[in-house]
Amino acid sequence: MNKSEIVFLDGPQSRWKEFKFTLNILSQFIRGFRSLHFVGPCITVFGSARFKEDHPYYDFTKKASAEIARLGFTIMTGGGPGLMEAANRGAKDVGGRSVGCNIKLPMEQAPNRYLDKWVEMKHFFVRKVLLVKYSFAFVAMPGGYGTLDELFEALTLIQTGSIKNFPVIILGQEYHGELLSYIDHMLSCGTISEQDAKMFLVTDDIQEAVEMIREKSIKAYGLLPRNKQRPFRWLFERQ
Repeated sequence: MNKSEIVFLDGPQSRWKEFKFTLNILSQFIRGFRSLHFVGPCITVFGSARFKEDHPYYDFTKKASAEIARLGFTIMTGGGPGLMEAANRGAKDVGGRSVGCNIKLPMEQAPNRYLDKWVEMKHFFVRKVLLVKYSFAFVAMPGGYGTLDELFEALTLIQTGSIKNFPVIILGQEYHGELLSYIDHMLSCGTISEQDAKMFLVTDDIQEAVEMIREKSIKAYGLLPRNKQRPFRWLFERQ
């Protein structure tokens, strides 16, 4: 065993650094919870940051988000450009609420201009907790690694009972065709169950998605219109 292997296997080198990291993560969660406490029930929309305004998926996402916002939900996204922007924009176009959990990246990702409120995170896993925490359904639009990461984390949390069985909707049948084939492959190999393969709806019909949210989110959880929560002034909260 050479010296580099010995150093590698030696494990953590500084408890102080680990302690500071833990405090940093805690502060991000507290900031996120405080910022988003009054956003109301949300529908989280996942999607690629790379599709531009002139792409058909951008327009599709905007239309879908608008119809979901009409139900009274706040539209929540990762807060960035592309299909995240399209989702926030769709909500704003119909007078809905729009929030974002942005992420700091080496190639800076600025919050899009259609957000009523946003919070900025340093770590993806903190952002994913916030995207899940306030949501009554998840909508996956076409996207890349990040979108699939968020989609499968949501499915895994539902599968394991870590969160309630909220609707998961995949919009864009053609784009997701190969992914759906691979899910069928997992089913045939026995690595997921028949029930696991039924945890999501795949459709191109926006109204079908809206009706699923109406049935599985609004009616199933007894969501009713109510007065806004009052902020606690002594905690320096704002509506």
